[in-house]
Amino acid sequence: MADGYRVIGAEMSPYSVKVRSYFRYKGIPHQWVLRNAASQPEFEKYAKMPIIPLVVTPGGTGIQDSTPIIDLVEKHHPEPSIHPGEPVTRFISALIEEFGDEWGNKWMFHYRWARDVDQISSAGRIARMRAPGASEQEHDAFTAQVRARMVDRVWFVGSNATTAPQIESGFQEILDMLDAHLATRPYLFGGRPAFGDFGLWGQFYEMWTDPTVGGLIGGGAPHVLDWVHRMLWPRNEGAFETWTALAPTLMPILTKQVGRQFWTWTLANEKALMEAKDEFSVTLGDKVWVQKPQKYHARSLGMLRAKYAEIADKRDLDLILAAAGCLAGLRA
Repeated sequence: MADGYRVIGAEMSPYSVKVRSYFRYKGIPHQWVLRNAASQPEFEKYAKMPIIPLVVTPGGTGIQDSTPIIDLVEKHHPEPSIHPGEPVTRFISALIEEFGDEWGNKWMFHYRWARDVDQISSAGRIARMRAPGASEQEHDAFTAQVRARMVDRVWFVGSNATTAPQIESGFQEILDMLDAHLATRPYLFGGRPAFGDFGLWGQFYEMWTDPTVGGLIGGGAPHVLDWVHRMLWPRNEGAFETWTALAPTLMPILTKQVGRQFWTWTLANEKALMEAKDEFSVTLGDKVWVQKPQKYHARSLGMLRAKYAEIADKRDLDLILAAAGCLAGLRA
């Protein structure tokens, strides 16, 4: 294990490709290991949870959960940094990383399993990945099993008859805004990838590989498409930009998507968990969102709050967060 890290994951996992992209950008020696029957003994040896990616360090320690993985590895490999030096943009990058992981996953999971064409494509790819040596008959049977299981799980991300139109209209909105933002820069925060790029990109990359959203991105968002390709092997192409330079096209995303949609949902989800509710509803914009609470998100919210608490002078940041509707609840 002394030769480098081992990243055990899957091409169809947004969190796995997120971590792989990070390792590639940092130039950290690593081996990409597909999670399948062949790697299962190693996975069981080092994993504490049944989730990917699993990163095995050169010292033989297993790390899971993409955000803590990157946070920990960044401490040991600080250059080139994925964090802007400006405190305002540094935290907003972390906020967008959280937004991508938690809200972006709703778009990805919904679109992947909402329509026949995406279900067939995704289930077939998963089946081939997990059992590459299967016969065609075995592959077809495994594909049907995967499809039935995954379609039945869309409720987990909040996809249902009520929320499906909201998810799709919200995705189209951010696709348009993100394309405008990326029209004049290679990455979200300027000339090099930031923490926020990795979190948001993992979801967009997965959606781009699926038929429906692949068509939406390829047919109507050329700058997003370039970014999706660029982030497979990201590189330093310049400096991070200041908030003043980023704000004209990034603030609308913060306000309309992160604040009005994600952050409002975040606080409602937390409240529902505290009250031990089986289901909760919250008004996002002018639509009612209904779903079962997501337990993991309470943990990731705690990590984001800890990052906010570390900032010594929050005055400029708080003005921006308040205007975007993202300040409430950060001090909890």
